[in-house]
Amino acid sequence: MNVAERIVKLRTLMAQAGMDAYVVPSADNHQSEYVGEHFKCRRFITGFTGSAGTAVFTQNKAGLWTDGRYFEQAERQLAGSGLELYRMREPGVPTVEEFLTAELPENGVLGFDGRVLSVEEGKDFEAALSYKNIRFAFEEDLVGKVWTDRPPLSEEPAFLLAEKYTGESAAHKLARVREKMRQVGATVHVLASLDDVSWLINLRGNDIEYSPLLLSYALIDMDKALLFMDECKLNAECRAYVNESGFTLRPYNDIYKEITFLAKQETILLDPMKLNFALYKSIPDNVRKVERPNPTILMKAMKNQVELSNIREAHIKDGVAVTRFMRWVKQHAGKDTLTELSATDQLIAFRKEQDGYYWDSFEPICAYRDHAAMMHYTSTLETDVVMKPGALFLNDTGGNYSEGSTDITRTFAIGSVSQELKVHFTAVLRAMLRLASANFLYGCTGYNLDILARGPVWDLGIDFRCGTGHGVGYMLSIHEPPTGFRWYVVPAKNETHPLEEGMVLTDEPGIYVEGSHGIRIENEMVVQKGDANEYGQFMHFETLTFVPIDLDAIDPALMNEQERAWLNKYHRSVYNKLAPRMTADEREWLARYTRAI
Repeated sequence: MNVAERIVKLRTLMAQAGMDAYVVPSADNHQSEYVGEHFKCRRFITGFTGSAGTAVFTQNKAGLWTDGRYFEQAERQLAGSGLELYRMREPGVPTVEEFLTAELPENGVLGFDGRVLSVEEGKDFEAALSYKNIRFAFEEDLVGKVWTDRPPLSEEPAFLLAEKYTGESAAHKLARVREKMRQVGATVHVLASLDDVSWLINLRGNDIEYSPLLLSYALIDMDKALLFMDECKLNAECRAYVNESGFTLRPYNDIYKEITFLAKQETILLDPMKLNFALYKSIPDNVRKVERPNPTILMKAMKNQVELSNIREAHIKDGVAVTRFMRWVKQHAGKDTLTELSATDQLIAFRKEQDGYYWDSFEPICAYRDHAAMMHYTSTLETDVVMKPGALFLNDTGGNYSEGSTDITRTFAIGSVSQELKVHFTAVLRAMLRLASANFLYGCTGYNLDILARGPVWDLGIDFRCGTGHGVGYMLSIHEPPTGFRWYVVPAKNETHPLEEGMVLTDEPGIYVEGSHGIRIENEMVVQKGDANEYGQFMHFETLTFVPIDLDAIDPALMNEQERAWLNKYHRSVYNKLAPRMTADEREWLARYTRAI
């Protein structure tokens, strides 16, 4: 059954249910970025495989909304499907709400599965469509009825992340959450976001693609804490830890019934960006609601010293793997038949050599030449190409290790490359290092600092249609709020919190020229306190990622003395940290690719 046939079946179900429009977002029941196979409804119904996008269907129109990272990919994958691509935030392109406002009739019915739509998204629909008296049918999973061979929910086992890695017990974290509840006058707190629950209970799993998370919910009051998940996933060690930490286990889906039992005197703390609409609607009307970000979001973003020590070790391991990969690419590309997919497999093999490695932290992006202009391109058997000299090869990948998760991008020159490519590459390098070397006052957000990275690219009359960086979780989600680098506010990203000591973020500016090439250079950094004086508390970044930046693609003449000094110092650190874990031949190669310029 192809996409067009699936859409016909969906429209038949819509007509039977009296729905005028139906919305299919990308999320699961927990508003996750990456989702397990069971939850890939938008992918099933549209054929679009990107991680972000929303599909909307009426009886005579069908559209997919996605952001700039996926424009090229979506255009290619939607061809012939009957779905129109709506390029988000482009001039003249309506939002989903604007489209529905125009298409829905008075007193019409909008359908969606309320479990995969956030409270905030549901409220946005209510606000935008209220004047048309639209009714919401949010209890029907119509795509699930079309998807007859849908994969079941994951039954992968959970595992305990020991306190030598987390630096804090689950019981202590629970006490901290209860203190935050008291401060806002809440007697109950509901947690539905998987990274928040997994962080709180110090358990990890393999229920979500790439992210080491467990399908679970938590309902916390001042006397008890209920953990909703499939108990069969827990071995004796995990079960004992959960019980000792003050949690009582309940079946995964029982949260929807349990929350209806809340008494009218209760006050519930919930995060409208992290809770699904169906669960929100299950809360009794007479229960007072306090709507604000989950307290765990900031807690887990500010890494403790044990976590930071482990993260540094994870990056050394990852640095060894990626540097070996860089050497391998340089030795084989243009000589042997080296393709995007074979390169991807080789990088994973190098990571597997490192102790404590679990699996990739996100879908690998290994993109040669014009493929790299698609920011989130994924090579397939149909698109795979042989890498030849004279072009650039971008690889944005990461690994989950016991000591933390990594996210790194390096762009390699395959053979000699043109001066245009060197100009663009050097601009991206200068952009990355300018942000990395920032000294700033406490209270700054990523929006204050984004211009430091974007400036050298803007100076060329070019922009990149994405953020400059994002928070990174500790063996959780690779994209972690509440802080990131961006020049414009995207409310759904939740990136407006000031930069706090201990936050780990990426620094990844780029240049993407459609049909030609893409360049991105990405390091991770941790926010550190600097000097405090009469002007306030100064802050800076400590670089965590240590892999050579390809000197074959740089034009040193385009860099000033300060920038060259930064790069030379960085490369000395790369050599000093990686050389002790490498062979003699590898050290000789590493010395050449970390030489001073």
